[in-house]
Amino acid sequence: MRKWLEGLEARKGLDRLTEGSRRLVLGSYGLLLVLMVYRGMIVTTDGNALVPLLIFVMPLVLFLPSILTRRPRGHAWLAFVSLLYFTQGVMVATLPGQGLRGSAEALVALALFVGCTAYARFRSRQLRAG
Repeated sequence: MRKWLEGLEARKGLDRLTEGSRRLVLGSYGLLLVLMVYRGMIVTTDGNALVPLLIFVMPLVLFLPSILTRRPRGHAWLAFVSLLYFTQGVMVATLPGQGLRGSAEALVALALFVGCTAYARFRSRQLRAG
C-alpha cells in the first residue's frame, strides 16, 4: 500500500492529490451534515427536536475549525469519528423502510473517512516538503 501511494504521489503530485482529497472531504462533510440535520429533525423526543439534532450534528460541528484551517491532525481525528457515522448508517439500513437512508449515510461517512485519511497523509507530506 505504501509503495502504491508513493507511486501515486510521484505521478499526480502532492498538490493535486491534496486538493482532490480536500474536495472529497468538503463534499462528504457537507452531505453528512445535511443527512444528520434531516435525521435529527425526524427523530423527536417528547416534541423536542433540538436534543436529537444536537446529538447527531454536534460531533461533526466540533471538527469545523480543523477543516477550515486545513489541519491534517484534525482531519485524521474526523476520519475516526466518521466511522461511528458509518456504523450508525449500517445499523439504520437494517431497519425496515430505512434501507436507503441508512445506506446513504454509510456511503457518505465512508467517503468522508477516505477523504480525511487521504487529506491527512497528503497535506502532512506537503507541509514537511515545503
